[in-house]
Amino acid sequence: MKLIIPIMLVAICCRTAAGEAAGYGVARGMTPVLAAPNLTEIFGGPDGTTLKTDRCGQVRELEFIALPGTPFRLLAEIRGKTTTVFRVETDDYPTPAGRALYVDSRFIDPRDAEPPPRRRSLPAEIDIIASLKGAVNSPYVWGGNVRQGVPELAGMFYRDSATPRIDNRLILAGLDCSGLLYQATGGWTPRNTSQLITFGRGVPIAGRTADELADLLRPLDLIAWNGHVIIVLDGKTTIESRLACGKPGNGGVAISPLAKRLAEILRTRRPVDAWPAGGKRQGVFVVRRWYGL
Repeated sequence: MKLIIPIMLVAICCRTAAGEAAGYGVARGMTPVLAAPNLTEIFGGPDGTTLKTDRCGQVRELEFIALPGTPFRLLAEIRGKTTTVFRVETDDYPTPAGRALYVDSRFIDPRDAEPPPRRRSLPAEIDIIASLKGAVNSPYVWGGNVRQGVPELAGMFYRDSATPRIDNRLILAGLDCSGLLYQATGGWTPRNTSQLITFGRGVPIAGRTADELADLLRPLDLIAWNGHVIIVLDGKTTIESRLACGKPGNGGVAISPLAKRLAEILRTRRPVDAWPAGGKRQGVFVVRRWYGL
């Protein structure tokens, strides 16, 4: 579906004559990054109380939530009646092909000079696993990588936001599959499965049975394909965030027995040692080992 942008929004003022970015910015806090500039239509809507979602309850325009300190290149400024939106780029999240990224200017601290990369520190294995387990029962949120969401959205876009119990859906509280890992590692790991399928080192798994695979896997190994990632907790369990459209809650973060989950995957996919060249492939999966390398 094409996005129709009202004429009043298309006021681009942050490009030089040479077409280079005219400024930089840094995320002040948790910052929603979307693939559409019409933020007031997505958050709050015409009545200031709703969230624009698809039939599965997901905001498909949400790409990810940038962590505090994330640097941005400000490519354009789009002024609306009540909000100003920046079109941005960031090395923390490569812009998907054919898309552009947008953030509300109120989340950004403008800078004249290019800011340094966001500081990253990989937590200890025990802390990552504790964070993963602590996320169990969190709802599935497309593009979500912050369990508590972005509370600032309430005051920015929703009426009656002073209520002490605003619906967590409205502030994007929840996690998608790669967002679960991203939160647990403090943003140290790549944000999307398209990057995770080549992240770290491949584990040779071609031709293995479920039992053989279970013997090979270590804590924090990733069972991945382009579109989903499952995280190994230990020799007996996995954890993942799955969308279950139409079911109560539409899915979320859950722990599963390792052997059972591997058997389910092998019904529709075959194990390969490395992701096939040429991008997206159907019917295969890889195991990537990254922690401790």
